[in-house]
Formats: sequence, C-alpha cells, structure tokens
Amino acid sequence: MGLQCGIVGLPNVGKSTLFNCLSNAKAQAANFPFCTIEPNIGVITVPDERMTKLAELVNPQRVVPNVIEIVDIAGLVKGASKGEGLGNQFLGNIRATNAIIHVLRCFDDDNVIHVDGSVDPIRDKEIIDTELQLKDLDSVEKKLQKVEKSAKVGDKDAKRAQEILTVYKNHLLEGKSARTAPVAEEDQDVIEDLWLLTAKPVMYVCNVEEKSVNTGNAYVEQVKKAVKGENARVLIISAQIESEIAQLETYEERQMFLDDLGLEESGVNKLIKAAYQLLKLSTYFTAGVQEVRAWTITQGFTAPQAAGVIHSDFEKGFIRAEVIKYDDFVKYGSEAACKEAGKMGVEGKTYIVQDGDIMHFRFNV
Repeated sequence: MGLQCGIVGLPNVGKSTLFNCLSNAKAQAANFPFCTIEPNIGVITVPDERMTKLAELVNPQRVVPNVIEIVDIAGLVKGASKGEGLGNQFLGNIRATNAIIHVLRCFDDDNVIHVDGSVDPIRDKEIIDTELQLKDLDSVEKKLQKVEKSAKVGDKDAKRAQEILTVYKNHLLEGKSARTAPVAEEDQDVIEDLWLLTAKPVMYVCNVEEKSVNTGNAYVEQVKKAVKGENARVLIISAQIESEIAQLETYEERQMFLDDLGLEESGVNKLIKAAYQLLKLSTYFTAGVQEVRAWTITQGFTAPQAAGVIHSDFEKGFIRAEVIKYDDFVKYGSEAACKEAGKMGVEGKTYIVQDGDIMHFRFNV
C-alpha cells in the first residue's frame, strides 16, 4: 500500500541509529547535528509469527510478508517553520508520510552531545511540536482567508468550512496539535487537502539506556505525563541495545541476547508492530503451495476492497470470498481439512475482513 512512517526528532537523539536497526539501508549515525541530510527510506518487513506457522503447514515455494516504509528525516531545530536549518526540507519530507514516530532522548551520556546542551525530552518534544504547529497554523490561516470571502456572500459550504477552520486555528494558537482539536470526524474533511503535520497519528519512542529498557526511567515518566491527552502510544527502546542486536548474525544469537536482558522480543519488532497499528492497518493471508502471502489492508475493509489490494480486477468482478479463520487453519492443518470440518465460510460484498483471515476470492471479469 506504500504507507510510510517518518522518524523525527531533534539532532542526536538516536533517530538514525534506530533507523539503521530497522532497515538494511544504512543512515550515517554520527555524533553531531545534521548527519542525516537526505531522508533515508527503508522498506521494513513486518514481523508476524502467523506467517511462520502457515509456512510450516503449507510448505509453499515462497513466503511474502507485509512491509512498511520507514523514513529517517533530517534533524529539526528551532525556527524550522520559518526555514531555519533544514526546516523546509524537513517539513516537506514529513508531510509526505502517513504517521510520525517521534524519538525522544531519555538517557544521560556526557559523550553524546545534545543540540541544546542538556537532556530534557519534554523541551525537545515541545520544540518539534511548536514548529509543526506553526507550519499548520500558516496552512489553516491561508485557507481560512480564501473561504471567508465566499462565506460573506452566503456560500453555505464556505461558511461551514470557515467555522471548522476557525476551531483548528484557535486550537493551534493554544499550542495544541490538530489531531486533538474538538472537531467531529465527519467535519475533518475540511482539512484533508492541507495535509496538516500535527493531524497525523503519532507514537513517542523513548530512547533509554540499557538498564532502563524494561522499566523506563524518570524521563519516560515525564513523557507519559506530557502526552496523556494525545491518545498517543509511548514505546521504550534502547537504540544502543538494538544496534548490538543488529550485529548478531543468527536468530538463535539474537534470542540468547534478548533472554540475557530479560526481553521477550527486540525493540525493533515492537516498534514495527506498533507502527503498523498506528497506521490502522490489518493483515489477511492467502495460502497455497505456490506462496503464503500477507496482504496489508486498512482496518474496516470489505471483502471486495481487500480483493482489490491483490488486483483491481478482483474488486471489480468480485463474486464471493472463501474465508478460514487463522486459528481454525492451525487447528485443522489445511484448507481441505477446514472445509471438511465446516470451517470455511462463504462471504459476500458486505463482509468486513478480520485480521488474520485466510482468504480465497472468486471473481469474474
């Protein structure tokens, strides 16, 4: 589906180190600001244990997992909304993404320079929030000026847009992000063409030292308190640990390393899964001897929409979908056994695809 999450943060908070761990693309990780000049794009495999299990049962010729794009965006400084530093480039790159992964430095280390001279994740968060909000305010005000003229001469649509944009304007002026503005979902269409930066869903990643990776620390608690009203997820990761894991060659070595640290899975895996959820995505599978494949859909897709992800002809000529629940497939071991046990459902155009469904589409073009 070509969906992207952008990793943002002030210079030297661990963005590029984390990106290196997420992707085979190697962003330069250096101990000085602006080491990331161009956005680095990594195509990341979404970890899904269900794929492994289906492959064991079906023994296909190939396995095709879901992927998601992660973009490492140049570090931001105060004044970016006015073009300071790499501001215009940063804001342009982030506008193209679907969601934001905001990395905050939550560790002390005298050997790693902080662009503002001290560690303060709340200040860092507010710097970026303010720059994004100022840019959004500019976009809202420009559109507001256009619709006000039409609203004055009695255009009902323009009057509605004026009222909604005014709510966004006042909200942004209060130093709050567009995603938390008191606007009904059906009225948010007014800002769709603006691609507001602070309307994007966000996840905060607290980059901590090794000893705090399981429990967090005082900095993490500050972050949790600060984002309480944002309906945003907070994830604790140690970029240093992740870089050490990335250097291990085998799955067994990585698992041993994680066991020693008391971790069930790597922070990278947690981050990718959380990013997938942040984008409100879901997975269905096709499973046959040629391939077991995961397909990415938006939560709430109907069966024809899900079929269209494979090919537009599948959606146009949709007749029905044959559906097996993942747990049933695992229990009975094959499509034939599920069918024999009455566990294959036949669904029509209104069926809402569930995460983990194993599907086969019948269509006619």
